Amino acid sequence: MDDKKMILLSDVSKIYKIGDSVVRALDHADMYVDKGELVSVIGPSGSGKSTLMNIIGCLDTATSGKYFLDGQEIADYSKNDLARIRNKKIGFIFQDFNLLPKLTAYENVELPLIYQGLPVSKRKEQVEEALNQIGLWERRDHKPTELSGGQQQRVAIARALATHPSLFLADEPTGNLDQKTGGMLLDLFHRLNEEGNTILLITHDAKVAKEASRSIKILDGHVTEAKDQSEIEEVV
Repeated sequence: MDDKKMILLSDVSKIYKIGDSVVRALDHADMYVDKGELVSVIGPSGSGKSTLMNIIGCLDTATSGKYFLDGQEIADYSKNDLARIRNKKIGFIFQDFNLLPKLTAYENVELPLIYQGLPVSKRKEQVEEALNQIGLWERRDHKPTELSGGQQQRVAIARALATHPSLFLADEPTGNLDQKTGGMLLDLFHRLNEEGNTILLITHDAKVAKEASRSIKILDGHVTEAKDQSEIEEVV
């Protein structure tokens, strides 16, 4: 496999059986993301975005086809293997932030490092580095309810940063933010990308999608590359 590829899907399908019906959520999908790219995946609700994200994020496996993440073929991995890959290689950033309300910003960022089994001193070093990187070290002792929506999303990004992942997978990250805060978040993604991080941005917003260097569109389970902004807008 080309060692420049962070993500490579080859002829990937995902089929669900619902009663007597068969739903093809992904239909022979081919796509790639090179290391260091900022790529968007755009499509309306029900297009197959969530299924694609779940497979790329190792939350689910394909029915057929091959999926390579950072050079490793994932398709036949066990649940334990998938959990290990998620913990070590993927930094998830969700629309709903997914912060634990009883934990401080520091503790939320530290949690995946505890799962990795890192010693306390190493965890402190990586949490401090991540919170400083997104400008929230001074808010480290605040719980999510004491932070704005934009600050909560930045904590979620710091949680992903702290694990030093190969890939950032951002699922509708601006969906719960106002326009100004969403714009600041996109600026942060650009900065992270300029620092060499690979980012896949899943969205249904054409304005967000155009922030990427390249856009992939998905409709009825079919994955194709968008040639220009007009093609992006046609999808949504």
